Amino acid sequence: MIFRNPNQRIAVLVDVQNLYHSSMAMYKTKVNYKHLLNLCVQGRILVRAIAYTIRTDETKEQNFFEALNNAGFEVKEKDLQVFVGGAKKGDWDVGIAMDAVRLGDKVDSIVLLSGDGDFKPVVNYLQQSLGCLVEVMSFKGATNKELMEIADDFIDLGEHPEVLFGKGAQPESNRN
Repeated sequence: MIFRNPNQRIAVLVDVQNLYHSSMAMYKTKVNYKHLLNLCVQGRILVRAIAYTIRTDETKEQNFFEALNNAGFEVKEKDLQVFVGGAKKGDWDVGIAMDAVRLGDKVDSIVLLSGDGDFKPVVNYLQQSLGCLVEVMSFKGATNKELMEIADDFIDLGEHPEVLFGKGAQPESNRN
């Protein structure tokens, strides 16, 4: 647990694909990004909030991207890669890591919304080289254990039902 004060400058970096797949797998519902941003900020100074998204050819994505923007996020989009054999790939790991490094000396804390263990090296760099706090927020059951351990603070989004659409959302394993 870290001390949060109103003078802290923060940047919020959201791995949208990671949160989407985690919330759907565990809760069968989507994330409410407006409530999510409120949880991240907690009365501090928001310098930047960036949501990293993957674009396919679906028209309803544009409505989602606009909703993210209206919730207070700068939206970065990347096209889904489709390979010759039909395999598909869409992730922002390197882009998120680069933005975290670029922002790390401009803020007091980076709030990383992802459970992906690939972020461990960048978390370590931000802490050790830039002196930046790193808060990780994700769904505990879908978060890399070592990422939770090295973060200065970890918040389990599963303990905050307000960030999920649908009242009283519970993990599928807890439903009768």
